[in-house]
Amino acid sequence: MFGAWGPCKTGTDEVTRISRWVASRFSNSTSYSFELVAAGVSGDLAYTVGYERNMTSIDGKSTEYTLRVTHVYRREDGEWKIVHRHGDVMPADQSPPAEASTT
Repeated sequence: MFGAWGPCKTGTDEVTRISRWVASRFSNSTSYSFELVAAGVSGDLAYTVGYERNMTSIDGKSTEYTLRVTHVYRREDGEWKIVHRHGDVMPADQSPPAEASTT
């Protein structure tokens, strides 16, 4: 597991421990939405790309945030299961600056 308020974690016990710790910091979710940007499927693999918008409390403080997320799914025994998730906070505007006037 990468991120989650710390360095990379490996091993079932360590990933379980840190996942529970991260989950314990969240409470009082008041809204959630998912905006689908792209999706595709090929055989038993599929993906979705979109934006998750959340209003929740983190460590008791009301917080609103948007994550860019990608999910990869695999069909197992007729059911779709998430086998990979990546989410990150949207960066600040990275568009190039307007060209300076030369007149």
